[in-house]
Amino acid sequence: MTRPVALLLAALALAIPLSLLAGQVWLNLFAPQAANAFTILAELRAPRAALALVIGAGLGGAGAAMQGYLRNPLADPGLFGVAPTAAFGAVLSLALGLGALLPLASLIGAAVAMAALALIAGGASGPNSTTLFALAGLMLASLSGALTSLVISLAPNPFALSEIVTWLMGSLESRSWHDVLLAAPPTALGLILLLRAAPALDALTLGEETARSLGVDPTRLLWLMVLGTGLVVGAGVAAAGIIGFVGLVVPHLLRPYTDQRPSSLILPSALGGALLLLLADCLCRLLPLAGGELRIGIALSLLGAPFFLRLLLRFRSELA
Repeated sequence: MTRPVALLLAALALAIPLSLLAGQVWLNLFAPQAANAFTILAELRAPRAALALVIGAGLGGAGAAMQGYLRNPLADPGLFGVAPTAAFGAVLSLALGLGALLPLASLIGAAVAMAALALIAGGASGPNSTTLFALAGLMLASLSGALTSLVISLAPNPFALSEIVTWLMGSLESRSWHDVLLAAPPTALGLILLLRAAPALDALTLGEETARSLGVDPTRLLWLMVLGTGLVVGAGVAAAGIIGFVGLVVPHLLRPYTDQRPSSLILPSALGGALLLLLADCLCRLLPLAGGELRIGIALSLLGAPFFLRLLLRFRSELA
């Protein structure tokens, strides 16, 4: 076990109990009314914490794998276009009054994005294949964003519009064990596929031609990345809506503490993503707001946007 992994596991061991007890109403399991506290813990806090761990781990690991695949430390799982397409599927289900089918619609949207990426970039080879892949993802993200805006503008009633906007903000509020069971299997499978791709990602850091000479199959690697990222992101969007910047921020923070290889960064980033989302959700519950709690998608965007700007300014200075 590497030192970053051990430290992150220790941090999670401290953060998980905190997230279970913390909130605008702190739980005291030793109080006379402890039965109510145990009910809140088991039915509200525990599934919410578990979902934060699952989604955070998936986004963190996917971010590290994508940055290795595109050889760009500014890459993020959202660049694949899977998250916006999954969001479009969910928004469409809400607009049609089929909210019960939202998770299924979101996963179908993610599957459509994965299929489109494979069709557009699956047959590409050579030094520009990863560039084509990134551009295909950006195209899908742009198209899905436009379609989502169209559905919002055509929302049949104010209630549907409110549901759509609230869901797009990203939240872990009022989630149950059903949501955890929905997100955990696809996320676990996605992370396994990304870990399978790790040796090829290490070879890719030497260049595509060198990687080919070392036996890397670009088509197999592409499928591992598409399926792995699609499962992780699609499951997260289906369970909690759009939650951004985890896959960008966490790998960048942890990279200096590893040997810089993608294979050594995926697992620490998964643990770091779980820790970040858990602590962010805890903070959202603690902040007092008149209209309820701060949405975690908004909180992470407020954190991630300045971080991304700082990275851009630093890279600009390095290129100057």
